[in-house]
Amino acid sequence: MKVLLTRAREDAEPLASLLEGRGIEAMVDPMLEIELIPGPDLDLTGVQAVLVTSANGVRALTQRTPDREVVVYAVGDASAREANQAEFVSVSTASGDVETLAELVIGQLDPHTGDLVHVAGSHVAGDLAGRLGEAGFTYRREAVYRAQPASAFSENTRRALAEGGLDGVLLYSPRTAAIFAELIQAVGLAPQLAEVTAYCLSPAVADKAALLPWLRIDVAEKPDQPALLDLLTPGTDG
Repeated sequence: MKVLLTRAREDAEPLASLLEGRGIEAMVDPMLEIELIPGPDLDLTGVQAVLVTSANGVRALTQRTPDREVVVYAVGDASAREANQAEFVSVSTASGDVETLAELVIGQLDPHTGDLVHVAGSHVAGDLAGRLGEAGFTYRREAVYRAQPASAFSENTRRALAEGGLDGVLLYSPRTAAIFAELIQAVGLAPQLAEVTAYCLSPAVADKAALLPWLRIDVAEKPDQPALLDLLTPGTDG
């Protein structure tokens, strides 16, 4: 089995090694290039928690504050692991998506205890601000990185698609699925997907993937990487 990994290189390369250990060949061709935004230390005065919705947000956060005592709420387990590895001492995970992160924060924190800061990219998905605002929280988003869309497939990816050399494509976000769709339509290779499966992290990702003529679209039972990898290797611990 051979699959294409479309997420940012910092996350895709370790995943490729993991899959290859399971006998799955993995190609890496990121649909987004991550650029951390330099700047002064974040002002965390009066902040009761920092919210992170990607591992890239955690990486940027480590560069924008020396404070490892700040409470961190992570959208998923991968983001939480990144925060733990960066030695933040209080990390909670929603093990899901933006909606489950909002529910976790609303259920555990008091709007009157302090502000919430969301460290994120310049492009965000979901309405975290709206959900938390409705619950009475003071929310502030800090754009700490940019995710620039790819302008073309790599030559290896283009060849694999043209020659029917792929069995699946892993898609982690609606934005990466939309970029993939744009690029494959631009090179006229969408018909080649008739023998390729789209493995999608969530229904929102699948909605974007549905623009293309896949063999089939499989959606993870939960919006996290272990559940997504279970689609490829059922019953294993991702």
